[in-house]
Amino acid sequence: MRIELRGITKKFGFFTANDQIDLIVEPGEIHCLLGENGAGKSTLMNVIFGHLQPEEGEIVIDGETVKFNNSGEAVRRRIGMVHQHFMLVPVFTVAENVVLGFEPTKSFNRLDRKKAADEIRRVSKEYGLEVDPDAVIEELPIGLQQRVEILKALSQDAELLILDEPTAVLTPQEIEALMAIMRSLAKAGKSILFITHKLKEVKAVGDVITVIRQGKVVGSVPPSASESELASMMVGRDVNLTVNKEASPPGEEVLEIRDLVVRDDRGLAAVNGVTLDVRAGEIMALAGVQGNGQTELVEALAGMRRIESGTITVKGRDVTNSKPRQMLDRGLGHIPEDRQRDGLVLPMSVADNLVLNTPRRAPFARRGSRNLSAVDENALKQVKDFDIRTTSIREPVSALSGGNQQKVIVARELSRPLAFLVASQPTRGLDVGSIEYVHRQIVNQRNEGLGVLIVSSELDEVLALGDRIAVMHEGRITGVVDPTTSRENIGLLMAGSSIKVDHD
Repeated sequence: MRIELRGITKKFGFFTANDQIDLIVEPGEIHCLLGENGAGKSTLMNVIFGHLQPEEGEIVIDGETVKFNNSGEAVRRRIGMVHQHFMLVPVFTVAENVVLGFEPTKSFNRLDRKKAADEIRRVSKEYGLEVDPDAVIEELPIGLQQRVEILKALSQDAELLILDEPTAVLTPQEIEALMAIMRSLAKAGKSILFITHKLKEVKAVGDVITVIRQGKVVGSVPPSASESELASMMVGRDVNLTVNKEASPPGEEVLEIRDLVVRDDRGLAAVNGVTLDVRAGEIMALAGVQGNGQTELVEALAGMRRIESGTITVKGRDVTNSKPRQMLDRGLGHIPEDRQRDGLVLPMSVADNLVLNTPRRAPFARRGSRNLSAVDENALKQVKDFDIRTTSIREPVSALSGGNQQKVIVARELSRPLAFLVASQPTRGLDVGSIEYVHRQIVNQRNEGLGVLIVSSELDEVLALGDRIAVMHEGRITGVVDPTTSRENIGLLMAGSSIKVDHD
C-alpha cells in the first residue's frame, strides 16, 4: 500500500496540532516518525486511522482520495494500528482477542473457535509471529501480548501497520524480536509507520525518518543521519545526548532496604523480599520492565503504601511504615512516576506547586498565615534557576507542557536539603531537550554527595546514569551489576534469568 498525506491540518480550538503535513509511505517501507512530546505525532496517526477528522488536507491511498469517519472504515481499507497501551481483553484467549468484532461463527451465531484458532496459526506462521491461540492474554509476557496486537491487524489483511511507541514496555530482547518482525513484514510488502522517541531505534530499523516539530514537518532524512542531527531537528537546538558523569567514590549507606514485602491493590506480593542499599554520592539505577513491583517499592519508600514485612532505614534510622509527611521531614526527595496524579495539583499555580512540600514552614508561612511574598520570591528564583517555561508564576501548572511540569517537580524537590532522592521514571514522555536537563540535575545532586535511587524502564537511561544497576523482575531483585554489563545480560535479568552475568 502507498499512502500519501497532503496538507493535513488538525485543530483543537485555537491550537493547531497538525499544520499542513505532507507525508508519503511507500509499499514495503518502514517510515519512522520522530518528534517531541506534544509535537502532533499521535494526532496525525489518529487522523490516518479515522479516530479524528482533519479540517484541511486529504489522504490518498494507491492513488485514490479517501475519507475515514471512524476506525472501522480505516480497517476496511486495510489499515491497522497497534496502540501504545494494548487494546486487549486480559481474560480472553489470544484467539478471542484477535477475532473480536470480526468473529467467525457457526450454528446459532456461536463463535467458531476452531476456525479462529486455525486462522491465527496460519497468519502467525506466515509472518513469524508464533503464539498459542488458546493462551490467555493476562498469562502472556508483554512481548507476546504485543504480537497478538500485530496479529489482530494482520488478520484483517492490513497493508499499512501503524505502531505507536511499541517498545515502551519491552525488554531489549523483545525489542530486537519486534524489529525483526517489522523487517519481515516490510519484506513481505507491508507498509509500516513507526512512532518512537528513541533515536537508536529509528536508526536501527527505519528506511525513512520524518521529524515533526510543533505540528509541522521539519524534514525527512535517511537512517544514516546522526543521533545529534535527529535530536537537533526534534528540538530546534543542539542537544547533548551524553550524560557527563565522572567516577566518584561512594560514601556511607544512606538508604537500606531489608527483606521488604509490599502488596499491590489486588493483595498480591508486588515486592517480594527485596534487599537493596543506596550510598551517599551514588546513583543506584533500578531497571526492569514496568509492572514488576517497582511502583509499589517506590510508594513504600515514600510512605504511600503499607509495608507488610521487612525494614527501611535512612541514615541508620528505622522509617518503616512512616507517613508521607514524616518521610519528607526525614529528607526524602520524591520525583513520582505519575507527575500529574502524585506530583502536582494541576489547578494550582506554578508558585503554589513549588512549595507543596513545605507550605507551613518558614519562610512560606508565618504565625499560621501564608507569606505570599516569600512564595512568589521562591517561585521567581526557581523558574529562573531551573529554566521553567511559563508566562507567569500565577499560571496554573496544568497549562505547562509535560517537560515544564516535570521541571516544577524537580525544582521543588531539589531546592531543599535532602537525605536521599527517589526518582521514578523521571524522563517519561519528555523530549530529548528536557531529558538532557533532568539528567544534568540528578547528576549534580549525586556529585554533591546525595544518595539517589533512579527507577526507569528505559535501559539507555539506566546505563547512562547508574553507578550500580539493580534489576527487578516479579517483585525480586535478580541481580546487582555495574554499568559496564552488556545490554543483553541486563535484558536477561529483566526477563527473570538467574544466570551469572559477565561484564564486557
